[in-house]
Amino acid sequence: MVLPQEGGGMTNRDARRLSLFLLFAPFAMWIGLLIILPQIGILGVSLREKIGPMQYTFGIGNYIDFLKEPIYWNTLLRTAVISILVTALALLIGFPVAYYIAKVAGRRSRTALFLLCLVPLWVSDLVRAFGWIILLRETGVISVTLQALGITSGPVELLYNDATIVMGLVYTVVLFMIVPLVSTLDSMDNSLIEAGLNLGGSRLTVLRRIVIPYAMPGIVAGCIIVFMLAAGSYLTPVLLGGKNSMWFTEQIYNQFITRYNWEAGATFGMLLLAFTSVVVWLGLKLTGQSLGSTVARH
Repeated sequence: MVLPQEGGGMTNRDARRLSLFLLFAPFAMWIGLLIILPQIGILGVSLREKIGPMQYTFGIGNYIDFLKEPIYWNTLLRTAVISILVTALALLIGFPVAYYIAKVAGRRSRTALFLLCLVPLWVSDLVRAFGWIILLRETGVISVTLQALGITSGPVELLYNDATIVMGLVYTVVLFMIVPLVSTLDSMDNSLIEAGLNLGGSRLTVLRRIVIPYAMPGIVAGCIIVFMLAAGSYLTPVLLGGKNSMWFTEQIYNQFITRYNWEAGATFGMLLLAFTSVVVWLGLKLTGQSLGSTVARH
């Protein structure tokens, strides 16, 4: 039994509450000031319709204008489809790498391999994009090498197409697929795999029946992160895709910066957020996962 302290002093329960408040206050301020409030502001701007010089009214006219223009929502759908493709390729590449790091590599080499995966993050997106340009342009390393070997008779332009955009995005985001997968697979007891093999299961069966179901929270977490990063990317699609990139973030940039149409730019931003959120929700439903359980495992 805890007796109240004399003189109105702070009890142990009050002290714990204060400690929790001080612990989570910076995180709550970060969420509120840098994420929630800006999104509320963007939503307000998207609902603002210009009716005259410095005169505005509120409505959904900007959203209706978006739906009336096929090039806008076609670009949004194209961005979503390519982002899903990038996510699938990142999973196909990242899962074997993560499995090798977590279950096959020794403890000493595990750290070295993980550091190698971090190498792309040591430089900015802009530098990585220009690195791809140096490799793939007509006078780039690959084109010159192909000509020197006699494989091609002239310069080969490998830039400004969908394949280049996908390749650049996969290279940029694959690490964010590997990290949650390594975290999940590392917590998996090796005896589960050994038991599956001892019971007569093939390696493919063990992978399908034991490893993948266990790693599903990591797979879902990695797919959510990669999809969001790919859909929200700007520099890589624009620089590697050129004028034909047709990327939705480029449309948002043009509305804000080129046309000074903040209302349309805010509308495009809110639609991108809503659309990607719907895609993530559908992915969670199809895999039978929940966002709460996925976050709890990581």
